[in-house]
Amino acid sequence: MRAVVTTPVTVAYSRFSSHAAHWFAARALAELLEKSRLEKKAIDGLCFASFTLSPDTAVGLTQHLDVSLRWLDHIPMGGAAGIVALRRARRAIEAGDAEVVACIAADTNDAGTFNATLGSFSQFTQDAVWPYGAGGPNASFAFLTDYYMREYGARREDFGKLCVSQRGNALSYPHALFRKPLTLDEYLNARLIAEPLRLFDCVMPCAGAEAFLVMSEARARDLGLSAVSILSTCERHNSFPDDPIQMRGGWALDRDELFSRAGVTHADIDFLQTYDDYPVISLLQMEDLGFCGKGEGPQFARDHTFTLDGNFPHNTSGGQLSGGQAGAAGGFLGMTDAVRQLTGTALGASVAGARVGVVSGFGMINYDRGLCCGAAILAREA
Repeated sequence: MRAVVTTPVTVAYSRFSSHAAHWFAARALAELLEKSRLEKKAIDGLCFASFTLSPDTAVGLTQHLDVSLRWLDHIPMGGAAGIVALRRARRAIEAGDAEVVACIAADTNDAGTFNATLGSFSQFTQDAVWPYGAGGPNASFAFLTDYYMREYGARREDFGKLCVSQRGNALSYPHALFRKPLTLDEYLNARLIAEPLRLFDCVMPCAGAEAFLVMSEARARDLGLSAVSILSTCERHNSFPDDPIQMRGGWALDRDELFSRAGVTHADIDFLQTYDDYPVISLLQMEDLGFCGKGEGPQFARDHTFTLDGNFPHNTSGGQLSGGQAGAAGGFLGMTDAVRQLTGTALGASVAGARVGVVSGFGMINYDRGLCCGAAILAREA
């Protein structure tokens, strides 16, 4: 039995919300049912990710959603959650443990949510970061960005190339929180956040949800749903633990197998969706996925447009840097937009003739490094 991914859903983002994460999860499920024309009882599997569902986990959420499931997974993996959800849901379908798995990530955001999350994020942050007033990822990524610039000769203009191109991609995407054109001068002269990071290097926390369905190819066909083939996936946690500074991730270990199993080469890829809480991480993913060599990310940025209508389309919805970071839903954003691009249902502009795309995830910044890495190669159904 071959599993496919279908029915991408986005619950519109808002900067702040009085609704709980449970509400956003429920809205996502309702839209999945509406778009797939399935009854709720047909959903017998759920893979869920959230930072703000506490004190509930996915188990408690089943009662809120009024669903009865025979397969359930809770994935606290942040920016890698979309990849992990796809991998595990696929296995559940192909093993016969479920017939239809809803993969949902949802989070809320109010004036105190972000600080509360930072203060209790992990034991590492509680012991080694938060007591010194350095809570949050800005300081960690400032450190990584500064090291990357010194080690590989990257310039702020290289990071700006990513941010400006993504803003251009976001202009036609209705759910992006930022749809005002961004110039390189505006990027370079924005207010300082944590040297060398400035305003447009950093994602904006917000509330929202992303979701998709995984089911058998036959089931999707019977329902008349446009679906995407899963050519290959990879997942790795705490890769290269002995590296004193994280300048590579698990993709570097798994990329050869990822592409070999998919039966495609880098030249076959029509677009790339990276997890982009900060632009330096997008360059790391491009390097470690093999689109360029280690340390060649700055030149790769100079050589490509990253725009929807240019060479090497990247983060086709604008990514989180222009769309906002709806908590764990940020780890699903690349997946939902990839499915839309490959099924001809893009909410904004589309990549002409796109047939194969790569989605990459990176999550759980635990003091000095991201612990979760993953990627998937998806293709338009023949």
